[in-house]
Amino acid sequence: MLAASIPLAVAAASCDRSQGRSAPASSASPIASAPPPADGGIAEASTSAALPPSAPPADLNVLVLSIDSLRADMPWSGYPRAIAPRLTELEKRAVSYTRAYAISSYTSMSLGGFLGGKLPSGMKRSGFFFGKYAPENVLFPEVLQASGVRTITAHAHGYFKGAGFEQGFDHYELVPNIVFRNDTDPNVTSPEHVALAMKLLSDPALDEKKFFAWFHFLDPHDVYVAHDKDGIGPYGPTPRDKYDAEVTFTDRHLGTLLDFVDAKPWGKRTVIVVTADHGEAFGEHGQFAHGFELWENLVRVPMFLVVPGVAPKRIDVPRSTLDLAPTILELMGVDAKATTDGGALGLEGKSLVSEWTSSSAPEERDVVLDLPMTSDNDKRRAIVHGTWKIIAYGKEETLRLYDLAADPEEKNAITRGEQFDAMAARYRQLAKNIREVAPYACGVTCLNRAYVKAGGAK
Repeated sequence: MLAASIPLAVAAASCDRSQGRSAPASSASPIASAPPPADGGIAEASTSAALPPSAPPADLNVLVLSIDSLRADMPWSGYPRAIAPRLTELEKRAVSYTRAYAISSYTSMSLGGFLGGKLPSGMKRSGFFFGKYAPENVLFPEVLQASGVRTITAHAHGYFKGAGFEQGFDHYELVPNIVFRNDTDPNVTSPEHVALAMKLLSDPALDEKKFFAWFHFLDPHDVYVAHDKDGIGPYGPTPRDKYDAEVTFTDRHLGTLLDFVDAKPWGKRTVIVVTADHGEAFGEHGQFAHGFELWENLVRVPMFLVVPGVAPKRIDVPRSTLDLAPTILELMGVDAKATTDGGALGLEGKSLVSEWTSSSAPEERDVVLDLPMTSDNDKRRAIVHGTWKIIAYGKEETLRLYDLAADPEEKNAITRGEQFDAMAARYRQLAKNIREVAPYACGVTCLNRAYVKAGGAK
């Protein structure tokens, strides 16, 4: 594993250090990316049969439950093993995005972008793999806080201490007694994490005051710990089998939290958002775990929202977790253009609320995937346009195109032809408008090491 090669003094720890481990030559790929329709491709963009338009009420709370390493192929999207019964039931009541993407392929970049409401390339960050975000960044919880919303969060990995994610939170806490390792996550934290979340959400002031709460659950992250003593699994000997048991374990404890929320006086006016920071690899493209690349199995994630007053529906156009910050602000009645003492947000996503309240079909728009170069990975960036995806590799931005409808496992790169030329032009035009902020700690020499380690552009 690459992880052990980075001293903690250089790379201030994260839950995602072992993402890019190579698969043994004999490893099979149990599941490629999130299951496509039965014909093996990706359906043309569509929205499930719509009920009459509905609208969320005012005075809402928002609770975000993000789950580390949660792949898009879950039971509600066709995965045959019933590994998450509580989330599956919740998704039936939700506005669910069947082609949702994380911002990047590992925690630091995806969650930094989620909080900043922008691509991580445009945020001030250290440049190390376990990136620290500078205080100069304006995060959307700061805008909520400045607007009088109570802001609460708690996390379950040592990386979250000192990553720069605490800005804008009235209460920021970690699960106690975490054993920190920068190459994996050996902890089992869901029981303590749920207990901590319930403690924070038991504040009587929340009965009268709007709040935003965010809890990021870690247990599906490797190492995949056995939970047979809890009556879960084992589903089998493969990494995917073990991962599935971790998902079931997390789902069970999330069910306890969901029951708690439902019983609270404010439960009926609380939006519940479920998503992930990235997916997970089980041998696809010779990789296990996550990070380093932007393959579909690494960046496709669940994303659904249970919104009071809004009818359940499934939306099949590509969308991104970059859209969550403006969506949350709109749901809470806070101006996305508001400023704090640190400046303006400058959100790059787009609120999703109008897609639930209109009878019109959701608009087609591109999704951008962003993996800036760090001390340990080369640069990657991609755009998804309909069922086409083009990936730019390295500083030179060598381009490879994939037809996700015909080639959902991204096995056959297209490097010439009319469609390639059109998507290449689309990418280059988009890239001109992406803000790039140079890292403040990992300089040119540091980044060049990552470039050499990656073997240059592919």
